[in-house]
Amino acid sequence: MKFIEKYQKIFALCGMIGPFFYAMIWILGGILQPGYNHITDDVSTLLAVGAPNKLLFDLMEATYGILMIIFFASLHWTINKGKGSILGPGAFLVNFVLHVVAVFFPLDAGGGILSQTAQIHGILVGLMVFLSIVGLLAMWRRVKNVDRWKGYDIYTLITLIFLLIFGLLAAIPIGFEIMGLTERLVATTMGQYFVVIGLKVYRTSGSLVGV
Repeated sequence: MKFIEKYQKIFALCGMIGPFFYAMIWILGGILQPGYNHITDDVSTLLAVGAPNKLLFDLMEATYGILMIIFFASLHWTINKGKGSILGPGAFLVNFVLHVVAVFFPLDAGGGILSQTAQIHGILVGLMVFLSIVGLLAMWRRVKNVDRWKGYDIYTLITLIFLLIFGLLAAIPIGFEIMGLTERLVATTMGQYFVVIGLKVYRTSGSLVGV
């Protein structure tokens, strides 16, 4: 597609910049919200009903989701001009649509999950984790057959292994007690992956529009 080829570097920048918006949510949360604990408190608590800086963090979460939607909407074509399964980029695309949707289904005040809205948030988070696993599996299979992406199949598989390890850690009792830490490990694992593949696309694409 000529449109994607023309704006490929811009789409790549979206993938590289997006994860930093998400990281800044919890970094700023620790600075702006008294009593917030990076070890025990999850990121969703910062976006819960009545949270002190909810509007700011809602906007940052939505921005993160939109930037990543733009990136993954273009990635299927970018990898090998659309040759191969769309499942990997597609799973991540749906994942980030759910990120944006989750903004409208916050946790209860203080991070509780008693209301129907908060329970829907929990379901959305579970779906996002599942889609991340599917996305990495599909990306691993997809890029291992593309010469220009040589080595990225192993990198994708290693990322998947770390995601599963940290995800399982979050699921056990001690994981619940350090939910903030385990969530950050999962988010950092995925965030670095997005930045790296975004950088890969940026380096192998044409010049920025107008440059």
